[in-house]
Amino acid sequence: MRNSLINELAQAELAHTTRRLFLRDGVAGLGATWLASMLGNSLLGSSVQASGTAAVRDPMQPLAPQLPPLVAKAKRVIYLHMAGAPSQLELFDYKPELKKLDGQDCPQEFIAGKRFAFIRGVPKLLGPQFEFAQHGESGAWLSDRLPHFAKVVDKACFVRTMVTDQFNHAPAQLLVHTGNQNLGYASMGCWATYGLGSENQNLPGFVVLLSGGKFPDAGKSVWGSGFLPSVYQGVQCRSSGEPVLFLSNPPGIDRTLRGRMVDAIADVNRKTYDEVADPETLTRIAQYELAYRMQMSATDAMDYSQEPAHIHKMYGTQPGQESLANNCLLARRLIERGVRFVQLFDWGWDSHGAGENEALHHGFKDKCRQLDQPVTALLLDLEQRGLLDETLVVWSGEFGRTPMRENRGGKEMTLVGRDHHPHAFTLWMAGGGVRAGHSHGETDPIGYAPIADKVEVRDLQATILRLLGLDHERLVFPFQGLDQKLTGVKPARAIDSIIA
Repeated sequence: MRNSLINELAQAELAHTTRRLFLRDGVAGLGATWLASMLGNSLLGSSVQASGTAAVRDPMQPLAPQLPPLVAKAKRVIYLHMAGAPSQLELFDYKPELKKLDGQDCPQEFIAGKRFAFIRGVPKLLGPQFEFAQHGESGAWLSDRLPHFAKVVDKACFVRTMVTDQFNHAPAQLLVHTGNQNLGYASMGCWATYGLGSENQNLPGFVVLLSGGKFPDAGKSVWGSGFLPSVYQGVQCRSSGEPVLFLSNPPGIDRTLRGRMVDAIADVNRKTYDEVADPETLTRIAQYELAYRMQMSATDAMDYSQEPAHIHKMYGTQPGQESLANNCLLARRLIERGVRFVQLFDWGWDSHGAGENEALHHGFKDKCRQLDQPVTALLLDLEQRGLLDETLVVWSGEFGRTPMRENRGGKEMTLVGRDHHPHAFTLWMAGGGVRAGHSHGETDPIGYAPIADKVEVRDLQATILRLLGLDHERLVFPFQGLDQKLTGVKPARAIDSIIA
């Protein structure tokens, strides 16, 4: 049955091959056919396979681990996204000149012909709202909002010149994670598991954890599989209650009976595949079987009550609640069990000043307190377990905040906040082959735009793939007549200067 499914999948793929693809790949395809015939079924049955443009995958084991085509610095990723876009000018990008100019009218050169989400007319420049100091051997500038992180700042590599062409939350979040501001594209975690598979076949290759009380503005699309097979999409888990909804058996159903049900459904799906040859039917079979295996593995992985008291104190966990601290601890537990990509979204970082929860001196300060201890603990915990060197940790928002004070409707607001700013923002990475204690790029004296080493979102994506041993030009999937890539059709480059 297995060989029959593999052969039929290959036939279905050939039936959808365009003339352009045949002419491009024909010689290599014939060579691959000859090689497969010489090596026999062992090529398809291998649990570890070489990844590339046309990696050979067993359709019954879509998440089997694959060897990257390039030298990998990192084996896995934890991506911490602060949904709403935290202010780089209150955290990492210290601008003493902006402090001197606080309260003055913004020069026309920064606002003439520019479009902002809420700023109208001539806003006032807004200096940093918190005190900054240099820390560590690297001398990195940090605000006093991050006292814990200051102790580990030498582990981080800052990219201070990120830019984007989106200034609204949902499309900007989509661009960061899927490479496109429109719906329907595959997220970075999906591409990583598509290219590399997973090291644990009893857990999803891509797991998503949420905190802050709300979904990111772009919703579940930021971890969707788009045109990639749906087996690669992110699986949302919860830090309180059942880790995955409907994973437990209902009353009266034991594990043996559930196993028989899964087998029966798989038989029906195989018959359906025999009739229509839709590869997604094979994905459905794989997903049911994964869910069955997850019943025990996911419950164990997500049960952070097994952790000793000093670890809970280190992270500042809140048992029974949904929190960033809980999710940071869960992220460590997941990657040490072989999950390839863990994506954390923490909602509540939109600091306009329209209300206390959005004001820099109120809601923003609360979010910094919620962030500082657990993220610092995550880096220390990964290091003490020997995991940091092979785990890439990324921290970012979807864009930055303006050097001007928001004046919604052209009027100065009672509370202090900043508008959306696509022209410059800061992120940091740690572990996984990046240069610790390094800072890339520089913005102008008021932090409005890069003056050296600008980094596009697609460059960041190319860099993350490179660290995983994947070439962003070769990791492709045919869809709508194009070889689709995470980085899109515009030129992209890995940032070699931040790779150790």
